[in-house]
Amino acid sequence: MENLPSSNNESKDSTSLNKKLFFQRKRVFYFFGIILCFVLFYFLFFSAPKSFPVGIIINIKDGESLRAVSKDLKTKDMIQSRAIFETLVITLGGEKYIAPGDYLFENRISIFDIAKRFAKGERHLAPIKVTIPEGFNVEDISKVFSDKLPKFNAEKFLAEAIKKEGYLFPDTYFFYTGDTEQNVLNAMNSNFEKKILSIKSEIVSSGKTEKDIIIMASLVEKESKGDIDRDVISGILWHRLLIGMPLQVDSDLYTYKNKGLSLAPICNPGMKSIEAAIHPKVSNYLYYLHDKDGNIHYAKTFEEHKLNKRKYLK
Repeated sequence: MENLPSSNNESKDSTSLNKKLFFQRKRVFYFFGIILCFVLFYFLFFSAPKSFPVGIIINIKDGESLRAVSKDLKTKDMIQSRAIFETLVITLGGEKYIAPGDYLFENRISIFDIAKRFAKGERHLAPIKVTIPEGFNVEDISKVFSDKLPKFNAEKFLAEAIKKEGYLFPDTYFFYTGDTEQNVLNAMNSNFEKKILSIKSEIVSSGKTEKDIIIMASLVEKESKGDIDRDVISGILWHRLLIGMPLQVDSDLYTYKNKGLSLAPICNPGMKSIEAAIHPKVSNYLYYLHDKDGNIHYAKTFEEHKLNKRKYLK
């Protein structure tokens, strides 16, 4: 009986030791569990697959869904989890719309970085610079973009652009290889709307419609030889309309056979020609011509005009 207390103490010590071992094992388990979570987190979010196709260009079609994009990326071994990719894109604000176009992936990057680039429209491709001069018509514009953009469809462009002649603003634009004729139309027409917004009140004050102003501006653009004669030519043409005289501009044969303005703009005028159409310079001249050097000569009567022809156009 004297040995019982010693036996109880040993039992208590054993229980205490077991508890310590249990908590130590538990801490080790949690420690490795945390490490495993970090490894998985890094693997899923911050590491790229070893088979990542470096240098690949991914094309996102207009209106393509997020699920279709994630499926394509998974097939090409760019991401390891479609669900994580889609969640990241939605979190980063791109669930409703991923900007269409070509995206270059020059290096192996994580699923997080891929999602970020699509959500923010970061293409990593140098934009293509395209300059459309003042006075180009839709056929001229179509030729320029046909040479610059591989996915530009000239036939589709002309079918839509002819309705917007005069309202495609000549300017310098930057596009991407994946951009189409619709991107061009939207960009040029939106630019026109922005430019014209600043002078809407001036058009109203002129007493003429925006359509008539743009038609006149297109004629002035084609008839003038620079900034020096735009407003004078505008004044002469408006004067001819006022007195019922045919415009008779060489840039549009319609005006030789019919009185009044052309039926539609004949080209896409720049801002200076639009402003000249709004603010014509009043003069007593009814005729004008340019000599071989581009200098302009005015006349008040048809007889004076005939003299100018003999003198400057020999």
